[in-house]
Amino acid sequence: MILAIDIGNSDIVWGIYRAGQWLPEWRHPSSDYLKVEETLKKKIEETEVDFSQLSRVVLSSVVPGITPFMLDVIRRYTQRDPLLMGPDLYQQMELEIDNPWEIGSDLVANALAGYELTKDYCVVIDFGTALTFTCVSDTGYVLGVSIAPGLKTAMNALFYNTAQLPQVPLEIPPNSLGKNTAHALQSGIMLGYVGLVKELLARFREDIGHDFKVLATGGLARFMTPLHSYFDMMDPMLTLDGLRLVAERA
Repeated sequence: MILAIDIGNSDIVWGIYRAGQWLPEWRHPSSDYLKVEETLKKKIEETEVDFSQLSRVVLSSVVPGITPFMLDVIRRYTQRDPLLMGPDLYQQMELEIDNPWEIGSDLVANALAGYELTKDYCVVIDFGTALTFTCVSDTGYVLGVSIAPGLKTAMNALFYNTAQLPQVPLEIPPNSLGKNTAHALQSGIMLGYVGLVKELLARFREDIGHDFKVLATGGLARFMTPLHSYFDMMDPMLTLDGLRLVAERA
């Protein structure tokens, strides 16, 4: 049994891989990380998980300020020293980047899981707090990364930095011509991001010089329905699956 934890800017996600499958993931807001133990205790009681059966614990974090606290929580609850994703573990893949200390550990996990699934050129699109594209070669090299603000991040930026624009649901509008403020925002952001993704995929094909599989992950991918036909696969567990692979191979 493997415990994989992904600390992102929005959520702390816990996943337990047991008997060849993932149990339902646990989520806790990263901004409220000091109360993560309350969620953990509740989930342990609900699922009756026995942490003494763990073979490995692996942790990825893109929020350095939370990492020491989480490491302490993990050690106390599991009695294990977790594998911490970083350059020392990146030997699982050969990375074609200028500085391995700069790439997010979640992107490395995405790349590893994407390549494991395709064994070919692939691009993993992660629709999270940031919208990230991780390009991988047919031999497992990370060719490069592209990063943009995530959908919710862009929507919140308008809400918090303007006087009259409201928060609106992340939904595709009826058409591109907004007849009210909500549809106008959805047109600009939701349909605008559809165009952003299509344009970057086209540019990746030019720069890589080869076609590739497109894998989508992240909690917001399901909202991007006009793009679903562009995805060869949608897998919300992809990042955790990459962490699982690291735990199995390290």
